[in-house]
Amino acid sequence: MAKPLVVVIPHQLGRAEARRRLENGIGQAKEMLQKAGLSMADATWTGDRLSFLVAAMNQRVDGDIDVEEDAVRVEVRMPLLLSLFAHKIQQIVSQNGTKLLTKQ
Repeated sequence: MAKPLVVVIPHQLGRAEARRRLENGIGQAKEMLQKAGLSMADATWTGDRLSFLVAAMNQRVDGDIDVEEDAVRVEVRMPLLLSLFAHKIQQIVSQNGTKLLTKQ
């Protein structure tokens, strides 16, 4: 297993509003993943943490999204093979996470 990929997305929404926007965007995220040939098998909230599992290229990628008062912290754990794409994945997570949080 490669070193986890961590992306921190700052916001000024407060914890409750940031979580609400993330909850509302889960369906959209699943659709986006399906269009890319990926599937989100599991997404479970425990408090202010969303744990997820995504299947890609016969590989499993899991992670957590922690909603904080002024930031959202995304940690993705991926196999070594997929870590070759870590920089691109980091860009996508950052861009789409910011869009999701700025959407009303």
